Amino acid sequence: MQLNETRAWNRFYAPGTPIDIEPVTGSLSDLLDERVAEWGDRDAIAFFDRTVSYRELGDRVSRVANGLREMGVKAGDRVALIMPNAPQHVIAFYAVLRLGAVVVEHNPLYTRDELEVQFRDHGAVTVIAWDKMVATLRAMPADLGIRDIISVDITRAMPFATRLALRLPIAKARESRDKLTAPAPGAVPFAKLERSAPLAASHPRPKGGDLAALQYTSGTTGTPKGAMITHSNLWSNARQGAAWMPEFTRGQGRIYGLLPMFHAFGVLLSVIYSVETGSCAVLFPTFDPELVSKAAKKFPPTFVPAVPPMFDRLARVAKEGNLDLSGVVYAISGAMTLTPAIVKRWEDQAGSMLNEGYGLTETSPVALANPFSDARKIGAIGIPFPTTDIRVVDPDEPTREVELGEAGELLIHGPQVFRGYWNRPEETAATLLEGGWLRTGDLVVQDEDGFVTVVDRKKELIITGGFNVSPSEVEQVLVGVGGVAASAVVGIPRGGGAEVVTAVVVLEEGASFDEEAAREAAREHLVEYKRPRSYMVWEELPTSLIGKVLRRKVRDALIADRHATRAAAD
Repeated sequence: MQLNETRAWNRFYAPGTPIDIEPVTGSLSDLLDERVAEWGDRDAIAFFDRTVSYRELGDRVSRVANGLREMGVKAGDRVALIMPNAPQHVIAFYAVLRLGAVVVEHNPLYTRDELEVQFRDHGAVTVIAWDKMVATLRAMPADLGIRDIISVDITRAMPFATRLALRLPIAKARESRDKLTAPAPGAVPFAKLERSAPLAASHPRPKGGDLAALQYTSGTTGTPKGAMITHSNLWSNARQGAAWMPEFTRGQGRIYGLLPMFHAFGVLLSVIYSVETGSCAVLFPTFDPELVSKAAKKFPPTFVPAVPPMFDRLARVAKEGNLDLSGVVYAISGAMTLTPAIVKRWEDQAGSMLNEGYGLTETSPVALANPFSDARKIGAIGIPFPTTDIRVVDPDEPTREVELGEAGELLIHGPQVFRGYWNRPEETAATLLEGGWLRTGDLVVQDEDGFVTVVDRKKELIITGGFNVSPSEVEQVLVGVGGVAASAVVGIPRGGGAEVVTAVVVLEEGASFDEEAAREAAREHLVEYKRPRSYMVWEELPTSLIGKVLRRKVRDALIADRHATRAAAD
């Protein structure tokens, strides 16, 4: 009998973790209203020592929702959010959802070109953006039809003393202020929406099955697309996370919002799971160990979700005596492989478990994790969440399950699996199989206990710094550089599950490669983590019979060449 038919892995769950979660029937707006009613006086958000209670959060969400309604936002509209982590981000998220509209998250460091690709796809005409992004939005093509830009000054969420210090007429204060805010002439201030009257209680509410978010991902094919995620997908995943960590005290937790909220992992943990558990989300606009150390003195963390490099850095700061991690009950890592060395370094300082989770944007995003029990297996991505089933199948024949211990493609089924890709029915059909089973594109091995280990990625995405990079997006920039006829972009492992973005180019006949021009093009069109760190010139690229560049062969050749070079040096 197959393990996935019996959920036999449940015997390794932490005590108190159920096999199934309670089904979600309402929307995320209902979730917020429940917490406002239950824990109105408790802190919902902390930001630079300033807090927002659940009651205040509910009130500000209602007012911003009404302000958006008066601007013409209605159910089904896409509303773009482009902000770092800040209280206004959380408020905007829930305000958009309260109208039945759809949140579309964007990286606030994206270039104009990167934003344009996504805006042409989702068609949002209302944007709530960090004021430093307003100039970039103004430079977007007019045919995108952007109607309203609402500017967010995140310094307004800071304590008065901090804001006053930023206004001091000294160079350091100006430098700090310029990093956080910028003039946004012509945009509607977010603060104006917060002064609107509350939304009428009778205004139609979204339902659990309604679309809540379009989360852009390169998916399993490498082509950026909007994953359609419903209210029930996100709330279900939050409930699954709560079930996974049964010792986390509801109404008393402090969750550190280190992960960017435009990322699926950050949205779930900082915006939804925190509300599900009635916790205080301690937000950081950027990852800065000094800010974390300061915040921990007033808001000691009890749950830290992050990526391996963050855990490594914080553990080192704690070892130096500058950060107290002793109150952390749970810590969970995602997006990159978690190494035993980082686990040990963290657990030596925190005294509690650090476990790895696995998921995709398409699973809202978490689907498997190591249990918080003695049964965990460091190096594995763990076992399925409650109410989650998996299959390991032949990637060329996904209806056939492989034997335990044999490598195959991971399929996932559960309430967190997304609805499909926005305006891409063919790619949806290729990714979602009959019965709602999601093809992950990851090749894994499942052992006799049900634990899963990733052995390779069928997809060609590059993972760097916890973010996915679509090779085709980078290649399109490079072939626009003078003299470049073709390119292939791949990720070369550098340890710890991370990869280095590496470009191979083929030149036009008689041309020479101008590496500085290539780097300048990357700086202009790509956010920093997508830019190639090294460039190589080849005479030709390996291709298939139909002319498709075989990136896997490029990657294998580069890795082999690196090994050969090291061997020669030894």
